[in-house]
Amino acid sequence: MAERAVFDKIELYLVRVLYTVISERSVSKAALRLATTQPAVSAQLKRLRELTGDPLLVRSGHGMAPTDVALQLLEPASAILREADALFGLRRRGFEPATSTTTFRIAASDYLDPLFLPELVGRLKSAAPGVRLDILPLTAEFDYRKSLSRGDVDLVVGNWLEPPGELHLGRLISDEIVCLVADDHPAARNPRTWTVERYLGAEHIAPSALHPGWHSVIDEHLASLGHTRDIAVRSPHFGLTPLMVAQSRLVLTTGRLFCSRYIEQYALKIVKCPITFPPLTYYQLWHDLTHNAAANRWLREQVRDVARSLGEHRMPARRRAVA
Repeated sequence: MAERAVFDKIELYLVRVLYTVISERSVSKAALRLATTQPAVSAQLKRLRELTGDPLLVRSGHGMAPTDVALQLLEPASAILREADALFGLRRRGFEPATSTTTFRIAASDYLDPLFLPELVGRLKSAAPGVRLDILPLTAEFDYRKSLSRGDVDLVVGNWLEPPGELHLGRLISDEIVCLVADDHPAARNPRTWTVERYLGAEHIAPSALHPGWHSVIDEHLASLGHTRDIAVRSPHFGLTPLMVAQSRLVLTTGRLFCSRYIEQYALKIVKCPITFPPLTYYQLWHDLTHNAAANRWLREQVRDVARSLGEHRMPARRRAVA
């Protein structure tokens, strides 16, 4: 019990004073190094002498010299300070991507841009060649909120009208919602006839539900206006939907950035939606668990920069686009 009582009186600063006084062999020099006053260091030295039962520093000629006990305490004190720095100095030192071997787990939809994930992977592996990446799809079976709260996933990228309030969020980009149709679709041949009624009556293709009861931002907005559309095809493979549209009379309603990547590859055109939708906004979401982690802050910065660079350099909708 007595030893425990002595241990409880030792704080980290006292260990730092011990190490500094012994290293400097001077109370005044130790005070300068610790950015404090000489009386303050003298008071701490008195405490150390009481705790160790040893004078620690004694007069020797014109200066002071450490005792044998003090010299024996020097390395343990240094070790304690090194360990404390490792424990509490992680955030201060930051993240070193060039030497990191951490694993990042990202859940993302492919609605933003078909180039987003390839560009992100390329950027991460270039800056941090030792990191590993687990990219997970947002599906009906995947509970991204629970996964974030348990630390199973570091980051989720997608679009929401109202992102979950309990999570941190970073806005990536906003995009205009348009319609993608085949070259020979009536809406492409004569855009003036592309009315609200014809839009709602057309056959649409949409992504599969992300969770039970889920509605896309498109259908949420239509419902708020009292409208419903005819969804003839639901597909979990969003990147294949443009080719499906090119070979049918289906209508894909999504962001212009996504659509612009395909109009030069397939017989497709972009037409304006006859219904005004709010911008399609993409976010990255994360939990308190990783909010202050230096590695995760770095990851979020890379995601932000890749998304914004794609938005700034989007392909112009040229010969197959209808303004």
